[in-house]
Amino acid sequence: MKIVFLDEYSVCGRSLEAITQQGEYTGYETTSPDEVLEHCAGAEVVISNKVVLDAKTIAALPDLRLICVAATGMNNIDLVAAADHNIEVRNAVGYSTYAVAETTLCSALSLLREVTYYNDFFHSGRYATAERIFNFDRPTAQLRGKRWGIIGLGNIGREVGRLAEAFGCKVVYYSTSGTARQEKYKELSLEELLTSSDIVSIHCPLNERTAGLIGKEELAKMKSSAILINVARGGIVDEAALAEALDKGIIRGAALDVFSSEPLRESPLYNINDKYRLLASPHNAWSSVEAIDRLIGCIARNIEEYKAKRK
Repeated sequence: MKIVFLDEYSVCGRSLEAITQQGEYTGYETTSPDEVLEHCAGAEVVISNKVVLDAKTIAALPDLRLICVAATGMNNIDLVAAADHNIEVRNAVGYSTYAVAETTLCSALSLLREVTYYNDFFHSGRYATAERIFNFDRPTAQLRGKRWGIIGLGNIGREVGRLAEAFGCKVVYYSTSGTARQEKYKELSLEELLTSSDIVSIHCPLNERTAGLIGKEELAKMKSSAILINVARGGIVDEAALAEALDKGIIRGAALDVFSSEPLRESPLYNINDKYRLLASPHNAWSSVEAIDRLIGCIARNIEEYKAKRK
């Protein structure tokens, strides 16, 4: 059985032994759109994190029987085309819950405590020449007593809620699916959540219900002291509207780990007047070494289960 991994770089050099031992394995550091067919030729199993497998590509791969998505989101795979060609698609679920939740808490604390500013203050040499022991250029705030609004109460959202409660926050949520469930937290409408929350964090999938969910009107409803955190998908937040909201002081700050296009080539986010209002990272909230090892384990189990069914 031929197994191909199209973007091996996405597992940060961690051991792939659990996967490589299951067949004739070939790994590519990266795969450009022009190389997809060549790299996948003859493969029964293809592993992809962010390499797109569209309908045309899938139709041109007669040997392909299993696509393993090295992530949770499957928006880079044409699922209809895969089903039409009797190709099984399996993703990895739950591997990054703790990593993303911890990044979310870290982002809120960093913005509230102005960590980036004061770290720069120290390393710039300004503290070495200061006349006073303390510096209060930028007032800070604490998490305890804040209302934390969660958009999308899945596995990651629930873990964020648990951590936020441990820091003394009152947690509420908005369901993007519209499905009524018994949860320990109070469910609010999106408007109620935005107007009343001190921290708003996004943990929902990107789909027709959530695309552009947070735009100019929604940002205007938030408290001027509020923080917005998006560790879900970039298309959920209007980046131009967010840049404007940060520049005008409509909200206190934002943290983004995901963007409308990745890498983000050009964006008003690069030109924020006050860079300390925006904490940004290159889509790596999920990538603790522990999470990557769990991801590799998920992929290996998906292949093992496929092989067992094939016998």
